[in-house]
Amino acid sequence: MGDGSVTARLGNVKALLGIVAGAGAFYGIYKLVSAESFKRNKKSANSESPSVRSSQRCEVTLKPGSLLAKVSGLDVACPRPVDAASGDIVHQSPGNLEPQHLKFLLSRVQTANNQSERFEILLTLGNAAAFTVNQNLIRELDGIRIIAAFLFDPAAEVRVQTLNALNNLCMNIENQEQIKVYVPQVLELIEMSPVNSDLQLGALRLLTNLSVTDKHQHLFKESITLLLSLLVVSNEALQVQALKVLVNVSSNPDMMDDIVQAQAPASVLLLFDARTAHAVLLRLLTFAGNLKAWRPSAQVADQLRQKQDCLFRVMLDESSQLHSRLVQLLSHPDGEIQAQVARILT
Repeated sequence: MGDGSVTARLGNVKALLGIVAGAGAFYGIYKLVSAESFKRNKKSANSESPSVRSSQRCEVTLKPGSLLAKVSGLDVACPRPVDAASGDIVHQSPGNLEPQHLKFLLSRVQTANNQSERFEILLTLGNAAAFTVNQNLIRELDGIRIIAAFLFDPAAEVRVQTLNALNNLCMNIENQEQIKVYVPQVLELIEMSPVNSDLQLGALRLLTNLSVTDKHQHLFKESITLLLSLLVVSNEALQVQALKVLVNVSSNPDMMDDIVQAQAPASVLLLFDARTAHAVLLRLLTFAGNLKAWRPSAQVADQLRQKQDCLFRVMLDESSQLHSRLVQLLSHPDGEIQAQVARILT
């Protein structure tokens, strides 16, 4: 019985040693497989695109409770996803951009040496800024300052996209508080840019949004002459946009003193004509109606008559030809035009 007990114990020891040896063998195999898998993953991580790397999965999976899992106690190495390149983000739908995407784009555009990359990033940011949530996020990420820095980028197309992005951001009242400081630069862009260019149109659209309420209209006191000059040299699109700004600021009685003193080209009266485009003429009449509603004192009127070529003398003084041109427009074929003229004359 003693010999049997010893034999049994020896058998148990051998069995235990067999299990340990087997586990050791499995562990050795696991280490070998893990090492090879890690090498393959590391190699592929250096050669594949970010989108591929971000979706890659481990090749070795440890099932809970398996021998390999119990013996090794090690995690399987997997390549970590990396940040998506700006080229991947700019092709996403603007509504799908998340805060980290906007943060990445704002950071990237500041270091982009390539003109086309700056253009694409600003285009994407501008499209994203059409959404209210992104308007707030971009402001909170200091994006308005970052974007506005490209107002004088060497490339005209980059400047256009900068204006478009600021224009969309300007739809947010809180953003206007930051954007208003760039009004002098935007006005300078209008003066420096070719007539009828996309730059002028983009700048005027931005100014239109900023001038909707009377809160920022005082910023346009020095720009009235520029806007009036655009009316006589620009195409219909720019005329309409310039008139939108003029109509906005002239609706504010506090702005009228500055408006009527501004120098104005006498040829602006030639636009009060039946051949003028409907969209232009309608807004021009609205602007004239705002001016006519202003009633200066006799003393102020006398002072204004002393100013050569000021808007008061061109459009409001008794010597102005505006009245006779308005009378002719009473026979305009469009009923809306006729109604506007009648309101001004009465």
